[in-house]
Amino acid sequence: MDTTPGWITTPITADLLRGALDLQDTAHGVLPHRLPARARAQYADGQLAMAESQPSGVRLVFRTRATAVELDTLPTKRAYVGAPPRPDGVYDLLVDGHLAGQAGVTGGNTLTMDMTTGTVEHRPGPAGTLRFTGLPDRVKDVEIWLPHNETTELIALRADAPVEPAPDRGRKVWLHHGSSISHGSDAASPTTTWPALAASLGGVELINLGLSGSALLDPFTARALRDTPADLISLKIGINLVNTDLMRLRAFTPAVHGFLDTIRDGHPGTPLLVVSPIHCPIHEDTPGPSAPDFTDLGAGRLRFRATGDPAERASGKLTLGVIRDELARIVERRAAEDPNLHYLDGRDLYGEADFAELPLPDELHPDAATHRRIGERFAKLAFTAGGSFTGHRS
Repeated sequence: MDTTPGWITTPITADLLRGALDLQDTAHGVLPHRLPARARAQYADGQLAMAESQPSGVRLVFRTRATAVELDTLPTKRAYVGAPPRPDGVYDLLVDGHLAGQAGVTGGNTLTMDMTTGTVEHRPGPAGTLRFTGLPDRVKDVEIWLPHNETTELIALRADAPVEPAPDRGRKVWLHHGSSISHGSDAASPTTTWPALAASLGGVELINLGLSGSALLDPFTARALRDTPADLISLKIGINLVNTDLMRLRAFTPAVHGFLDTIRDGHPGTPLLVVSPIHCPIHEDTPGPSAPDFTDLGAGRLRFRATGDPAERASGKLTLGVIRDELARIVERRAAEDPNLHYLDGRDLYGEADFAELPLPDELHPDAATHRRIGERFAKLAFTAGGSFTGHRS
């Protein structure tokens, strides 16, 4: 860690962070969380604990005339037994809203997961330093977007000029919840996940509660959404409920109503957009659960398959088709008394024709090009004139 004379160290506090709902003090520094402490106390799920601590959409935002900035972090990286090493997480640097640099931090802790046994081994490692130099010598807004797929403890922020919180630009706050696709899955960097792209195109401030594997209509997530100030809210519901085979149609319908009711307790008139699943052939008509196919894991290719029986739909098992039909019905019924509730068919973001052109590499998750397409389409359908977020009614 650089302690060169002339550097000014600025404490990392909540007023320098956007996109996080909580900031936890650790032995090394602070750890941003995307679920509040009360929610984190109500589950014992390692997948969700990992997902919510990965700072998708979380960024340091400050105003400075510094030409050099350093950030000490302790990342926690993932590795999979039998698979090639994963690349280091990417940090995106934005200056006055424009991408000005990218870098990574080596070292850090490692979580090694064996997908055949479900075991996880934690190996501690050293902190590292991120460095950006050559910034323009003028007062400017600087954003450092943290890796969307790498838990990141923040240790120290240094610059060669004073740093202060960036002023509020008066932009609307968009609060979004979804699955690993919303979390960022295989996007190239934190500002190129589809929600981050859509937020940039829509001119809004993003709070991304996309939680990999964990968009499961949990009541504590609904309460987190309820209690978070926002001007616009969207929920992308479906794929995790199918690929975990968590519930049947009988439970799904009241769970959706309860989730929406809870959000409306805190946001009674906020534009609220319910988004159904994008096209995913393995689960369109075949229930879950999803199971990994390890055939090509050694070559770095992991694929998923649906293990349910289509005939089980008759007994209430969920497929993406079933979920789309039910979500459309629920929203149509509720919208009669809730004019700011809207529905978007996920296939308008990524449909059958898109799959033919840009297939899902592992049968579940979009790649970087597909994230861009989904983000651009969402921005057009939600943020432009006539979109779901532009027709608020009081």
